[in-house]
Amino acid sequence: MIKASQRRAFTLVELLVVIAIIGVLVGLLLPAVQAAREAARRMSCSNNFKQIGLAIHNYHSAYNQLPTNHTGTDRAAHGDVSVNSNRRFLSWLVPVLPFVEQQGLWESISNPSQETTPGTTMSTATLNGTWPSMGPVPWESRYVPWATQVAAFRCPSDPANLAGVATGRTNYGASLGDTIDSCFYGGKNEFGVYNQPGTNSYTKDDTIVLRARAANRGFFWSRHKTKFRDCLDGLSNTIAAGELCTSLGARETRADWVRNVSFQGDGTWDGAGEPIRCAQGAHIDATRPSFYTSGASVETSPLNSRGCRWADGRLTYTAVQTILPPNSANCSRSGSDGNDYFISSIGSRHQGGAHVLMGDGAVKFITDSIESGDLSDNAVVASFSGHTTNPNLAGAQSPYGLWGALGTRAAKEVIEDEL
Repeated sequence: MIKASQRRAFTLVELLVVIAIIGVLVGLLLPAVQAAREAARRMSCSNNFKQIGLAIHNYHSAYNQLPTNHTGTDRAAHGDVSVNSNRRFLSWLVPVLPFVEQQGLWESISNPSQETTPGTTMSTATLNGTWPSMGPVPWESRYVPWATQVAAFRCPSDPANLAGVATGRTNYGASLGDTIDSCFYGGKNEFGVYNQPGTNSYTKDDTIVLRARAANRGFFWSRHKTKFRDCLDGLSNTIAAGELCTSLGARETRADWVRNVSFQGDGTWDGAGEPIRCAQGAHIDATRPSFYTSGASVETSPLNSRGCRWADGRLTYTAVQTILPPNSANCSRSGSDGNDYFISSIGSRHQGGAHVLMGDGAVKFITDSIESGDLSDNAVVASFSGHTTNPNLAGAQSPYGLWGALGTRAAKEVIEDEL
């Protein structure tokens, strides 16, 4: 007699054990998947930066100069100056557009147009109802090119992107060096004349010439034509640009900026500044140092947040300094968003640091712990009249260590460490 075979089923305990094992394996796998995804995003960000570096070199080959930051048309002489000219506020990212495969966008900027963003109408203040060549000011959200998001200008690890914000964002800023005085506008006003930024006249101020020349030590010098030959420290030893972190509206020190922080330092000279006063102080939450306190005057408008205007050349939006180490605070001495003394720190959403683009086109990852010298020391200025502390005059080595030295183009610091 043939007996039917008996199959033994899983018991409830065995089934629960198997489910528990699978759960543990999934729990172990998820962090690895997340890490792999971030590694891919970081690689994509690095590739974007390399493409921008290549664009800078191709631009230099074509025009024998670097793309100018804070460039564009002079302040209009008639009518509404902000819609009939861009007032020399355009960023370095505008002229490189044709070299990052954005020829169509460049042509729409360089030619007059009558197109407006959806839901808006042409300003009645424009001459002949037309946007001028090279566009209006970069905060004009009715102008289509300024509202266009260029994928090559965004880091995939940075998720900040608010619906309804009518200007394109960027995560890459031109390096203006290791100083504070006059670097926020380069020393030239909206007519291209050496004078105070708010003094829009053709009268030259020789004092401003000296201050601007002493303080603008970076790879880029706003409103000035510079070339590779100006980088006497060597292209491989000088930071050309760095990442900047855009705002999630969470009052983060690395992604948001705070107003009315007095970092002027000892004495009365406007250009002096002690960066430690930006990195530390009542505006920083002592229990959560990566956030500002609830009482700090943090910019809350998305239209004025860091990196929210890829076409705006000011420190708030598309420029950085090598003063405070990566992922540090960002401070304005006044309530201005970039028309006054400003400290703009390199930062990113990558773990532990941020990418920088070197002058030779190489992309390096710089950690938050890079040696940054004495942050309580005053920044380099042209004069220190009336001060009681020792000055850091024009030509001095960077007081901010290796990090500051990497930001200067011709201060003759010796870079001994391999990045």
